[in-house]
Amino acid sequence: MGQDTQAPLSFDEGRALEIIGGLAHLEGAMLPILHALQDAFGHIDARMVPLVASALNVSRADAHGAVSFYHDFRDAPAGRHVLRICRAESCQSMGCERLVEHLRHTHRLTPGETTADGALTLENVYCLGQCALSPAALVDGEPVGRLDEKRLDALLGQLKGARA
Repeated sequence: MGQDTQAPLSFDEGRALEIIGGLAHLEGAMLPILHALQDAFGHIDARMVPLVASALNVSRADAHGAVSFYHDFRDAPAGRHVLRICRAESCQSMGCERLVEHLRHTHRLTPGETTADGALTLENVYCLGQCALSPAALVDGEPVGRLDEKRLDALLGQLKGARA
C-alpha cells in the first residue's frame, strides 16, 4: 500500500498565507487553495477559513461552505492510513453497505472517524470509477477491488502491521 511519507505540518499562519497568496490570483481559486492547504497541513484547520475568505474577498460562510461541502476536505488530521470506501450505486449493489456495517460492528469504525490509536481513518467516497471491481475502495490512495469482509479484514491486518 502506498503512503505519503511526508508528515503534514502543524498549523502555521505564515505558511498558510504564503500558500493562499500563491494561488489567490487564479480564477476559481477557492478549491486549488483548499487542496494546497490540505496537502501541506493534512487538513483544513478552522483558523484557515477566515484567511481564505479574506484573500478571496468572500464571506467566511462561503469559505466554510466549500470546506464542508466537498468530501475530500477534512477538518482534523487523518490517521496514518486512510481507507476510502466507495458508496456509489455499483458498489452499493455489490455489497459496500455490508462492508461499512462490518467495519462498524467488528472494528468499531464508522465513516468520518479515525481509530483511537491514530492508525486508520475511514472515509466515504462516491465513485472511484472501479465499477467493474465493485465493491471498491482506496487504501492510502491505491485502488482495491472486489472487497468482501475477509479481504477487508486482511487489509486492515496489513495496515496494523505496517506501522508508520
